[in-house]
Amino acid sequence: MPAIVTVGRVLFVVLFVFSGASKLFDIASTTQAITEKVVLPAMLTQYTAQLEGITGMPTAQMLAILAGALEVVGGLLIALNFGTRTFAWLLVLFVAVTTFYFHNFWDMTGADRINNMIHALKNLSLIGGLLVIAGYPRPVAMEDSGRYTGV
Repeated sequence: MPAIVTVGRVLFVVLFVFSGASKLFDIASTTQAITEKVVLPAMLTQYTAQLEGITGMPTAQMLAILAGALEVVGGLLIALNFGTRTFAWLLVLFVAVTTFYFHNFWDMTGADRINNMIHALKNLSLIGGLLVIAGYPRPVAMEDSGRYTGV
């Protein structure tokens, strides 16, 4: 893989790793934000109740840990080029859900609307970058085709 692509991947995921680590280092604030913003469908209640019983944690806290872990692990593995497509798709889903619940500018007015629209557009750009990463062609080994055509 060309060095420029590797550097680009590392720089691209810095936001995810930093954001995920921030969530994990302040679980209480992340849990509070999820509690205030995220409403799970009623059909999931029986499953979330079981998970709460098993873990002893509220659903919002489990989601906070999951979100932080996904950002850190996904970002690091994309940077290291391991499971890249899988984690790029998982982060696409994560960023889309996060944008819907946390940057819902369509329900706001004034400065909040503008600020959250900017965040939503930034997230849209992140989704675009993740799609580029997910769609980047796999290298073809020399023994597969007689010549190396990969990155």
